[in-house]
Amino acid sequence: MRSTWRLRNAHHASATVRFPNRSRSYDATRRSVRFWGYDSAMESSFFVTDDALKRLHPNMQFNEAGLLGAFDLHRDVICATAAKVYARGRRGSYELIGTDF
Repeated sequence: MRSTWRLRNAHHASATVRFPNRSRSYDATRRSVRFWGYDSAMESSFFVTDDALKRLHPNMQFNEAGLLGAFDLHRDVICATAAKVYARGRRGSYELIGTDF
């Protein structure tokens, strides 16, 4: 049992997420921008909230165009933050909030 735990955690410790897919979409229900990351063949959904985007881009307008524009301007910082959130533990999806930035 211990060796199984070690193998699982050893893989997790070395797991990295990449963001080669430039697609993103506005999710009105979650008031966020959705984008995707990949760890090998595994795809994960990431959501960056309007609050987090407002922290990155204070002059952002709270509409679809404003959120998508703020995401595009700060994509590198958002992806770097998403990688850190991903490293905390695997889940089905990941939400990036204001305090993550």
